[in-house]
Amino acid sequence: MRKSVVAIVGRPNVGKSTLFNRIIGKRKAITDSTPGVTRDRNYSDVSWAGRSFILIDTGGFEPVAKDKILLQMKEQMLLAVEEADVIIFLVDSKDGLMPGDKEFLDLLRSSNKPIISGVNKVDVKGHEDRAYEFHKLGIGDIYPISAEHGRGVDVILDRILELIPEYKEEEKAEDMVKVAVVGRPNVGKSSLVNNILNEERVLVSDLPGTTRDPIDTYFQVGEKGYLFIDTAGIRSKGRVSNRIEKYCIIMALKMIERSDIALILIDAVEGITEQDTKIAGYAHNMGCGAIIVVNKWDLIEKNRDTITEFTIKIKSRFKYLSYAPIITVSATSGQRVDKIIPLIDKVATAYSIHISTPLLNRTLRDAVDKRPPPIYKVKVLKFFYITQIKSRPPTFVLFVNYPEGVHFSYLRYIQNQIRRGFDLEGTPIRIFLKKKR
Repeated sequence: MRKSVVAIVGRPNVGKSTLFNRIIGKRKAITDSTPGVTRDRNYSDVSWAGRSFILIDTGGFEPVAKDKILLQMKEQMLLAVEEADVIIFLVDSKDGLMPGDKEFLDLLRSSNKPIISGVNKVDVKGHEDRAYEFHKLGIGDIYPISAEHGRGVDVILDRILELIPEYKEEEKAEDMVKVAVVGRPNVGKSSLVNNILNEERVLVSDLPGTTRDPIDTYFQVGEKGYLFIDTAGIRSKGRVSNRIEKYCIIMALKMIERSDIALILIDAVEGITEQDTKIAGYAHNMGCGAIIVVNKWDLIEKNRDTITEFTIKIKSRFKYLSYAPIITVSATSGQRVDKIIPLIDKVATAYSIHISTPLLNRTLRDAVDKRPPPIYKVKVLKFFYITQIKSRPPTFVLFVNYPEGVHFSYLRYIQNQIRRGFDLEGTPIRIFLKKKR
């Protein structure tokens, strides 16, 4: 089920990043009094009153910008507006109504998206009269807020929930596996899908960014159904400058959200890039299964150590994806492509597994006996029992006397023991600690 998208836009230094941080509840975006600090679209999942959406923080918009960096920031903002279901137009009550505000608002209105106007820096009740002049914009309701102190932010969040659409869970056959094919532009995503399907169902081109919209392709192998979601290439944020390339990172995030498994494609010729690690991080953070596919393997010079060295590099750069299997293929020649579907089946089984509580606790006892937990403040850590609360991905609750005393390295050890004990290759495992006396 996809999530709605809400974009915060406005002139530089009106407090967009401060509002973003306030809403997500942590200082994720860099805030600074220098205009233009936020140059890229920043994003985060937000939950409010039982519903959730993706929030985007954008760089400041200058209507008459000519500087290259400012133009790129403008492009980033426009892309965010295109992907958004609701727009928060933030203005500064201390600056008052500025000449560029109306021009900015006219641009936003052309998107035909619902607009919430937030008048920021109304830090005390006596400052609310500062918001009155913004009614001249004819935007309807004006919301005086203080992003710094949180004043009025809950009202904006309530309004967001009134405006964002409610997306229903997609209907699908129970055994259908949703697979998102993700990666940088021109890494061979469409070619790989075509080879797997053994037919030209997806447009293939050597031009980076050819795929502009997600293409869903359903097919069956025997009794098993698969939905392949071929996403547009996720460009490095600083390189998104072509307005026509509407399909951006946020849309790719939506596709990963819809999927059970992400095929993360890496270009063997170009090697592992920083953007590859970010893409893999998106899939890991969203809790879907993962398979690392190294494409164009036929185009590199190899010796007997090549595969080993490349695997070591991947493991080093993708430490958080240590559970993901790695496969080298050639999407154009078809080399080893036939191994991908069986690998998807294996990861899908692990991703959907439900393990009985007795079996889990036997594994837990064996793990603790094999390697007892360290002492916490002269107190012995006691692990009482573990139970699975959901699958997709496998999620567990572990009851312990002092949750705060369990070091992340020991929790990772427990995760690894469960993974080995039940062959959970390709799926993330989540364990929540709960106090029990």
